Amino acid sequence: MAEGTKQERTLENNLLHKVGEAVSAISDAKHVDQVISAIHSVAVLLFPVDPSLFSGSIGDKYRERVCSSVVPSADERNEWLETFYRGVAFPTFARVLLLDVASDWLSCFPISVQKHLYDKFFLDGSVIEVVQVLVPFLHHVGDGGVNANSVQTNVERLLILCLLENDGVLKITKEIGNIYQGHNSSNGSLKPLLSRLSQILTSIPDKARLKSPPLLSSNLYFKHITNQLLQILDDRASCTEANCTVIVLSFVGEVFSRICRRGLSDLLLSEVTPHVLAQVRRLLNSKIGAIEVDTFQLDPTTRIWSKTMEAVTDPYAVEKMAEQLLHQLYAEHPSDVEAFWTIWTLFHRNVIHQASVRSIFVDKFLLWKVFPIRCLRWILQFSVLECPPVTNTLAKGDVTQGLLETTQRLASVWSKREFLQSVQLEQQAYITAALGLCLENMSREELDRTKDVMHSILQGVSCRLENPGDLVRKMASSIAFMFSKVIDPKNPLYLDDSITDNAIDWEFGLQTASITNTMENGDGENKRSASLTEVNESSRRNKQKENRKSKNISAFVLADPNEIVDLATLNCDTESDKDDGDDDASVSSDNSSVTSLEPYDLMDDDKDLGKQFTHLVDVVGALRKTDDADGVEKAIYVAEKLVRASPDELTHIAGDLARTLVQVRCSDIAIEGEEDSAEEKRQRALIALLVTRPFESLETLNNILYSPNVDVSQRIMILDVMAEAARELANSKTLKPKHEARGPLISNISDPQPWYLPSNASTPWKKVSETGSFHLNWANRFERELQSKPGQTKKGKSRRWSLKSADRDQNSTDWSQNRFPLYAAAFMLPAMKEFDKKRHGVDLLGRDFVVLGKLVHMLGVCMQCASMHPEASALAISLLDMLQRREVCNHPEAYVRRAVLFAASSVLVSLHPSYIVSTLVEGNLDLSRALEWIRTWALQIADSDIDRDCYTMALSCLQLHAEMALQTSRALESTGGSSSSSSIRPMNISLPSGISKLTSIKLPSSNVHL
Repeated sequence: MAEGTKQERTLENNLLHKVGEAVSAISDAKHVDQVISAIHSVAVLLFPVDPSLFSGSIGDKYRERVCSSVVPSADERNEWLETFYRGVAFPTFARVLLLDVASDWLSCFPISVQKHLYDKFFLDGSVIEVVQVLVPFLHHVGDGGVNANSVQTNVERLLILCLLENDGVLKITKEIGNIYQGHNSSNGSLKPLLSRLSQILTSIPDKARLKSPPLLSSNLYFKHITNQLLQILDDRASCTEANCTVIVLSFVGEVFSRICRRGLSDLLLSEVTPHVLAQVRRLLNSKIGAIEVDTFQLDPTTRIWSKTMEAVTDPYAVEKMAEQLLHQLYAEHPSDVEAFWTIWTLFHRNVIHQASVRSIFVDKFLLWKVFPIRCLRWILQFSVLECPPVTNTLAKGDVTQGLLETTQRLASVWSKREFLQSVQLEQQAYITAALGLCLENMSREELDRTKDVMHSILQGVSCRLENPGDLVRKMASSIAFMFSKVIDPKNPLYLDDSITDNAIDWEFGLQTASITNTMENGDGENKRSASLTEVNESSRRNKQKENRKSKNISAFVLADPNEIVDLATLNCDTESDKDDGDDDASVSSDNSSVTSLEPYDLMDDDKDLGKQFTHLVDVVGALRKTDDADGVEKAIYVAEKLVRASPDELTHIAGDLARTLVQVRCSDIAIEGEEDSAEEKRQRALIALLVTRPFESLETLNNILYSPNVDVSQRIMILDVMAEAARELANSKTLKPKHEARGPLISNISDPQPWYLPSNASTPWKKVSETGSFHLNWANRFERELQSKPGQTKKGKSRRWSLKSADRDQNSTDWSQNRFPLYAAAFMLPAMKEFDKKRHGVDLLGRDFVVLGKLVHMLGVCMQCASMHPEASALAISLLDMLQRREVCNHPEAYVRRAVLFAASSVLVSLHPSYIVSTLVEGNLDLSRALEWIRTWALQIADSDIDRDCYTMALSCLQLHAEMALQTSRALESTGGSSSSSSIRPMNISLPSGISKLTSIKLPSSNVHL
């Protein structure tokens, strides 16, 4: 032993002496041939160098020296080589080659010399030592005496040749195995070396220059490295050396961990997933019938992959690899059986032996992540059900403890109202699907063994059914359906018509949903309207129903007050509406009983026809008779037309009619299946009442709105009716007299027609023929039609229902639009007055958040309808004061926040820029602070809100704010310019000092503040 150590020291000293001579020769060299000769003197001791490959490129003086060099035997050369790379000789000589030679002489080397002499030191030696020497020179060159660019370019070239083109990683694993076997080392003693090597290998793309070759970029570099690692694992599957394999797999697992730590788990699994999936398919195709677990457990490739993943000890890397595996499998479109065995191959040992890995699958992947539904099925099958699937459906094994624990944990989270308010909709749908799939595989006996699952499910279903979102209610109905199937499979509970054939779409339509946010690129006015349209669509999305075929309430405009109305026809439409149903009923008349064909007394037909309503007093009386369902229904159907006819009695009975219509229960009087039609008729009647008699109707509705005698649905209906009535008033047209200039009081003498002659408006004279036996034609008679006198009317058979006189000349009238601003205060102020007051049955800031959202939305609609009118400016500050309440703008329900965003956007659109300028000039800081609050609050919502609609609407609100600021700045500039250019003394507008401290109006991409 001592003699061997002494011999190694002697060999090392001789080698260091040779290296020293070569280094001195390179330092003193004056010609490139001297450098080549010095390098060859060391290379000939280590490598089988053939001088004939490059001697032709050397001068005669040094060619003979190179060709006549003493060549050691193969055994001696191996001893020299091992000593050279194991000691300090290689780092010393490599530094000279990488700095001095590369900087001063390498560019003068012939290609043959560089390839067959210089590169051999880095390509034919120990890759472990070469990599540790090369990588530090990627970013640290040394002193300023060398050409850094040449050094780094050469190092990058050598790394590409060593690691990528010559499969350097494969050589590293072989060297690791040789070290492990040669020195009989333990796994623990090699771990520092493996960790250092993996760190160096994975850091190369980060240390390379920006202008480095493309092969050193992260994507291409790690793709080559991963392919080599896959080849290593395939080779080890057929290797019989168990000890050597363990240390190699530890190195591969360490490299996998560091690649994931660098954020490239997707690239790693894009290469690993198809490779493992191909192995799984090979095994599945090799067996006929059901595949047992033993088939995969005994397969060498499967064991290699399981041990490799078990060697990945970093929990973060394991989580990222598992997550990317699911995404990559989803992209590969495998069957459920193939996907299960792929996941099982990689992670089944980790799940069994590491609690942290099992927690990743049963906790993080079910409660914190969002995967496609197919991936969710794979997760449940692998980590919860813990057995192979049958074809492409979930299968339950003998052990159900994991299923019960997971179901209980999912139900506990799903039932909490805080979860519904604070989690994104996509994640809510994902957890709902997970809970539903777990319930699908449970029995009644297993449900009874769980703790509080039934209570949690009932609590979660009830709180979701109260939510105004259609998708949230659909989640509740799906869970209720699955839960009812567990309780009683023969009598499932259907709360949603979309559940057909016992099949549920657990994706809830979210996988194919795409959110587009388009804006018009026209002028500022078009942008404002486009942005507000988008806000309108987002806020009213939950109100629309796909299969509902009904007329839009806002399509009904105010009728012409001069229209001739025949009272006999008011009830005919309701009768004709029923004719269609009679036609359908006649089809099945043959199947009716014989008793229906018996004769009956025709004298009672008049009693069966019922009463025809011609007065609103009769309608109110019929509506109050709740025991007469047919009479109430008929009164509801005729109420709208009678109200729009605007009789004289409407003024006195409007309040009672409004109260009675609100209190009617359409579900009690309508035929089953026609409740929506009756409800629609009632709402249209209320809208007509608000449009024709706004003040009288609003007084009653505002008193009822917060009354404890109405329920939530009635309050919601009142607010919807008020919003639609505001739109109709804003879009309706009314006649007003034209203001024409009067003529002169003294007529002009040149007038063609004197005042005392009849006007030409009358018809010409006509001869009237006298006929008949009692008339003698004594003389000729002439007649003509004279123009009607003022106030004169012609009597007819029909009555004219109108509040205005009939002597309306079409040439003396004009159409006037938007009647709403006159009634804006009556719509808004009483509704805002006591919204925050908690009283019996009314809690808008708490339980009745849907009513609060509807109220805020109605106020926003009113602001839109009063846009650019003085009334909007007067009401905006009051509305913004309400919206700034913390309980309103920061409400936990996204439904209310969306309504507040809509209302704030409506305020921005409704204010005229000139009004904002006047408030700034007058020093009114209330509006300035309110506008600043809109901007800051919308920014906060856009940054932190979990609801996607809130985020989209907040961005639209910010755009409207920027456009409003731009229009205001232009108005302010035009005000100052017009004043200074006036011939009168210019007006100096000086803003108060307090406004300068506020950033109420900020222009985008500018430093201008108003």
